[in-house]
Parts: sequence; C-alpha cells; structure tokens
Amino acid sequence: MKIAVYGRPFNDQAVIPFIQQVFDSLSLHSVDVYIHQQLFNYVKDKIDLTPYHILGDGDKIKGFIDAFITLGGDGTLLDMVSVIRDSCVPVIGINFGRLGFLASVNKSDIAGAIHAVVNKQYTLDSRGLLMVESEMNILGMDNFALNDITIHKRDDSAMITTNMFLDGEFLNSYWGDGIIIATATGSTAYSLSCGGPIIFPESNSIVVTPVSPHNLNVRPIVLPESSVLSFEVESRGANYILSCDSKTEVIDKPMRFKVQKASFELNLIRLNNESYLSTLRNKLLWGLDARNY
Repeated sequence: MKIAVYGRPFNDQAVIPFIQQVFDSLSLHSVDVYIHQQLFNYVKDKIDLTPYHILGDGDKIKGFIDAFITLGGDGTLLDMVSVIRDSCVPVIGINFGRLGFLASVNKSDIAGAIHAVVNKQYTLDSRGLLMVESEMNILGMDNFALNDITIHKRDDSAMITTNMFLDGEFLNSYWGDGIIIATATGSTAYSLSCGGPIIFPESNSIVVTPVSPHNLNVRPIVLPESSVLSFEVESRGANYILSCDSKTEVIDKPMRFKVQKASFELNLIRLNNESYLSTLRNKLLWGLDARNY
C-alpha cells in the first residue's frame, strides 16, 4: 500500500510532535510512505522520518497512490484538491487547525485513524465540485473548487453588480460586495457565515449566497447541482476578484463567467466512527447548552 502525506509549512511549532506521530504511526505498518515535496522541505530538519519517497508535483498519482493524508486544517485539504484533481485518490485530513469540517481527524486520534486507513476500515464520501469557465481562461487548469467559487469586490472599491442567469434565463442582479456559489460541502464555509443554509452532501444541490447585498429582499437560493449558471459582472471600481477556494485572480474588466458541476468528484475518507451528523454536532456544538459550562 502506498500512502502519501501532504502539508504546508506551519507557523506553530507546537504541531511538530504531532507530525512526528503521523510518521511514527505509519512506520508501524507495512506501507510505502510518500512525502509531498512541499511538506518534505519543511520537516526534513525537524523530525525523524521513516523510510520514505518524495512525491513531486508532476509525479504520477492516479493508479499509483492508494490514499492521501493531509496535515493541517480545511485550507490544507482544499489545496490538496489541486494535487489530486481527477485521480479519484481518497484523502483524509488530520486537523491541526481550528474548526475542521473537512479535516475531521483530531490530533488525539492520529494512531487510530492511520490504523483504520491502512486496514481500509472506512467508507468513501464522494463530494461534488464546481468549475468555472471564463473569457481568456483566467484560472487555467485550476478552475475547480470543492467549497465555493466567489466573485467579490476589492477592499478599496465600490460595490459590484453581478447579473446572474440560470440555464440561460435571467434570474437576478445582485448589488453588493459579491456573490458565493457554494457546493454542499462549501455550504458550511464562507456561505454559512453570510447567512446561507447548511446543505447535506446527498442533496445534490448548490447554493448561491449574496455577500452584503444592497437590496434587503435578496436571499440565498438553493439550486440543483445540474444547473448551469452564467454571470456578468459590472464594477465601478478598477477591478474585482474571482476565487476558486484558495485560488484567486484579480479581474480588471467586465467579463462573463459560467459555473457548473465539475466532471469529477473528490473521495473523502470517512472513518467508521464518523458521520456527517456527528461532524455537524461536534463542530457547531449542537446539542450543548453553553449555560451549563
């Protein structure tokens, strides 16, 4: 079995012992360990590594790597999507961050999680992605998102107008700071903080959430994931921002965008003691009365 480990440089040195624990746990099993080049550059002088191979950005993944482990928070796992792309390699995230909806394994559960992955004691949770097409191919090959695609004004500019078309028919014009097109996975991220609903992954839906709309009667709208959305953006300022998860480009002219479901999905590893409901309860503290603590 070949397991690859991915992570970004950490500002908090307190995570180093937990990174060491990950590699120590992997050494207890008969697996080939591959360390992504970015993580290797960071940890090579900080921890004692098990026998390992280095995985570069251009190295083969599909049909070669059996599973990916990410070290960090949800942002690290979102970065990992650009590495996995359409390879269908399953991924599990060990949470060194704060909330951790996607990277759901706690630091205290590292050994047990790795044992479960190696022994394939898990299920796969397939999550849909969105892709955006634009004039001049602004985002190139990184034009897909697991969480959300956003169109947003610059910090120092006036509000923007986003005209939205649903399957070719005009739906609405949004005046405000911008708009979020979120997957069911991304419904618990930026969209949620802007008043969007939580959508279960099995609902096969996406949500369009306005950011600080000028018209108070504008509300988030839930649409089938088969929808094809088109956007025309007008801005009185010099430019605005187009983002796919953590990938961002500044646009300096009026432009038309098309957003639809991507042709591939991401396979999240869901351990047998986990469920989507348990993640919601744990992360959002549902079922707890803070007055008792």
